[in-house]
Amino acid sequence: MAQQPTALVTGASRGLGRALAADLSADGWRVVVDARHGDALADAVAGLPDVVDVPGDVADPAHRATLAETVDDLGGLDLLVLNASLLGPSPQPRLADYPLDVLEQVLRVNVLAPLGLVQSLGPLLRPGARILAITSDAGAEPMDGWGGYGTSKAALEFLASVLAVENPQWHVLVVDPGDMRTVMHQEAFPGEDISDRPEPETVVPALRVLVDGDHPSGRYRAADLAPVTS
Repeated sequence: MAQQPTALVTGASRGLGRALAADLSADGWRVVVDARHGDALADAVAGLPDVVDVPGDVADPAHRATLAETVDDLGGLDLLVLNASLLGPSPQPRLADYPLDVLEQVLRVNVLAPLGLVQSLGPLLRPGARILAITSDAGAEPMDGWGGYGTSKAALEFLASVLAVENPQWHVLVVDPGDMRTVMHQEAFPGEDISDRPEPETVVPALRVLVDGDHPSGRYRAADLAPVTS
């Protein structure tokens, strides 16, 4: 890229979002980041060069408009990372017992908000831009107790596949990072020891394979793209 590349990474106050934002920043990218909690977001990106933090909830249309204005002021976007996500209740209830009002909230954050971001930022995506939609194995296969979250990720994956067909000028890349040692993963398994899971930073090289390469739109597993070290 002749000009400094620009990325927007949602859910960047911790976990994979923060790890990817830090890696891009260190590699000379200009990075816009968001998360619901402004103080945590500011702490997470403190000291990172060329990072603009815009706190807010991706499910809020006004916040998405602010993100679009920020990106517009920077001249456009090369990479949109749809990472912000909502797990739902912890522990995960079975679908027959899932509170519908909570499921509605999960779908709003995990499905409608990503589409809203694409709608808001689409005109600002440069030719050949990458859209990375972070998914889960729960979105590809039925798992006991994961019906709510899995349904939202399955919907996100289908949404991404349609966007790819309708917008061949973009690389719409759905990526399953695998299990990681994150707050969300701990919430999914309350009381369990997840210290054997790899840190999010170990997954970033696989994401960079998609960001920096010329992979066609589709679904990818991080484990198939690059070695993940513990």
